[in-house]
Amino acid sequence: MQQDPEQFSARIIAWYRQYGRKDLPWQQNPTPYRVWVSEIMLQQTQVSTVIPYYERFMQRFPELLQLAEASLDEVLHHWSGLGYYARARNLHRAAQQIQSQLAGQFPTTVEGLMELPGIGRSTAGAILSLALGEPSPILDGNVKRVLTRCFAVPGWPGKAAVLKRLWQLSETLTPSHQTGAYNQAMMDLGATLCRRSRPLCASCPLGQQCQARAEGQPDAYPHRKPRASLPTRRVVMLVIHDGQGRVLLELRPQTGIWGGLWGLPEYPDRQAAEAGLVELFGDGWSAITAWPERRHTFSHFHLHMTPLVVQLAGCSEWVMDGTSRVWYNTDKPDQRGLAAPVSRLLEELHQRLEERVDESYGGVR
Repeated sequence: MQQDPEQFSARIIAWYRQYGRKDLPWQQNPTPYRVWVSEIMLQQTQVSTVIPYYERFMQRFPELLQLAEASLDEVLHHWSGLGYYARARNLHRAAQQIQSQLAGQFPTTVEGLMELPGIGRSTAGAILSLALGEPSPILDGNVKRVLTRCFAVPGWPGKAAVLKRLWQLSETLTPSHQTGAYNQAMMDLGATLCRRSRPLCASCPLGQQCQARAEGQPDAYPHRKPRASLPTRRVVMLVIHDGQGRVLLELRPQTGIWGGLWGLPEYPDRQAAEAGLVELFGDGWSAITAWPERRHTFSHFHLHMTPLVVQLAGCSEWVMDGTSRVWYNTDKPDQRGLAAPVSRLLEELHQRLEERVDESYGGVR
């Protein structure tokens, strides 16, 4: 290593004292619980997006006990729209595990934290350093970007050899004192100056030492993951309603996309969807309309969804099953975990039904 670790960390901490972010919600009263929730939410999600979700989440679940005792459905409801729902399921499972097996006390070692669902080495290091001041290194996406550029580390960070090299750098550079400030500074540096594109090298405290900048191509680091075209999957979703704002929802399996959330009955094509409709209601429906296809992109594929809107002819109580199927009242929505695209479909249906009522009353209600 060409840089002295003490000088490196001192430069980073000095920059943080003057320019770093110190008013984020999870920085106020940074308990292990509060830091943990923020770190899980921040995985693959920007700070500006996370803040309102975090504040609502902490208002409902201010302490670990409330999270552990809540139903998964309520936890997913408060996570709805944030994406990557496995994070929420793991958060809930870990809270229950801490409460039941560890008397509500967070582990104080990296190894102990990593035994909990959803906590990896970097998240464990963040909890220990930011909440408890323990000298533990981290390596989130922002830190990877700073280190790969500063030391011109070649290769995609997802490769084992590159990741190993970055962890070695992080371990060597992380100071034994003021670790929390240093780790926060590295994350802030990657988020505000050493950005993915158009990094602000002239303002960076590492600008004179950065090897990628010296090469004249900081944007070239970190090396990109080899691109592969995303596959496409198509589904038909049955939007079954009774004309009065109630829609049939089904509980999705705990694994897979939108695991544990409530969704619309889903089929591979229209023929299968109509067969499923007959299986559920026979001929007890009066109208069926296909809405335009819409797309939702996941990290590993594109999902093309065609909503097939069905209005029932009679009473909808005949399919009530509170464990796997429910009638969801769009007029009075309850706290239920819904995937964002499903939530948008329900809102659109509600709006169209409202407009239909307005028209029937000549525009006056």
